[in-house]
Amino acid sequence: MRADAQRNIDGLLEAAKAVFATSGVDAPVREVATRAGVGVGTLYRHFPQRSDLVAAVFRREVDACAAAAPLLAREYPPAEALTRWLLRYTSFIATKRGLAAALHSGDAAFESLPAYFREHLGPALDALLAAAAAAGEVRRDVDPNDLLRAVGNLSVAGDPDGAGHTQRMVALLIDGLRYGARPAEAAPAAKEKKRGR
Repeated sequence: MRADAQRNIDGLLEAAKAVFATSGVDAPVREVATRAGVGVGTLYRHFPQRSDLVAAVFRREVDACAAAAPLLAREYPPAEALTRWLLRYTSFIATKRGLAAALHSGDAAFESLPAYFREHLGPALDALLAAAAAAGEVRRDVDPNDLLRAVGNLSVAGDPDGAGHTQRMVALLIDGLRYGARPAEAAPAAKEKKRGR
């Protein structure tokens, strides 16, 4: 794909995300095109149906959230990387909430999206959980899909404190994950050294 075409797509998806969040998925496509700085014809060339645009916004947000996991894992200690990713995931939930009406409409164009969500976000979170558990910072028996659902349930829409409320709830959830955590296993070489004393 040409660079200018990719820029148009990226701009349209970012604009659609913002418009859907404020005006809902039934907002005029002209509003999306105007916000992206392109003509309506460009929008329809890339996304012939509104459902194509909605599904593309959803997939793009899933991809961005999943891609954040290894980046955070390289930059922060395991428990902090996990916490930061869960907070990043709450911003995805806010986007998903804006798309909810369309995603639950029964439109066949959206049938594959729940599986796409699970296949990308489940493994991303599982890797972060495994690293934090191996470091002895969280318990080892947490199912990533249960945790995704729990954070989704904690991110209640309509709370007057909004993001602040969600961040406090995620912090409480992380505290709960620490309960029952076992210290990290000593490395084999360290165990042998200890035996030899």
